[in-house]
Amino acid sequence: MIQRIQSIFLLISGIAFFSLFMVPFATSDVVIPQLFNDMVYNIQDSPILLGLCILGGLVSIASIFLFNNRTLQLKMTYVATVFSILLPLVAILLIYNEGTSGVNADKIDDKLGIYLPLVSLIFSVLAGRYIGKDENTVRSMDRLR
Repeated sequence: MIQRIQSIFLLISGIAFFSLFMVPFATSDVVIPQLFNDMVYNIQDSPILLGLCILGGLVSIASIFLFNNRTLQLKMTYVATVFSILLPLVAILLIYNEGTSGVNADKIDDKLGIYLPLVSLIFSVLAGRYIGKDENTVRSMDRLR
């Protein structure tokens, strides 16, 4: 059913993905060429990050409506979990690969955006756990009939 707790968890996971459009990953006190031209590194600065964010949010939100097919819902929740793991790893790799090559590498400060995928990860894992519990409950009820 759509009113289950995993629907709330998946909604929070999707909101965490889409809120990355409003908060930066990192800022810098000085202009660092390539990444920190505007002294802010956000999701729109890399097409890879943008794609991971959009796909992760869409998968999380779309899996809410797959309550009739719990196995597919669980698989899509695992995909959202992978996206929430890849997103900060790619962001950190891009920031510190490109940003630390200069002498101003110590001027890079992380912001809330680098931690929001962790929120999405936690709620995706919780949703997967509760989807699995629902599947086990339905299977146990089928054995009783």
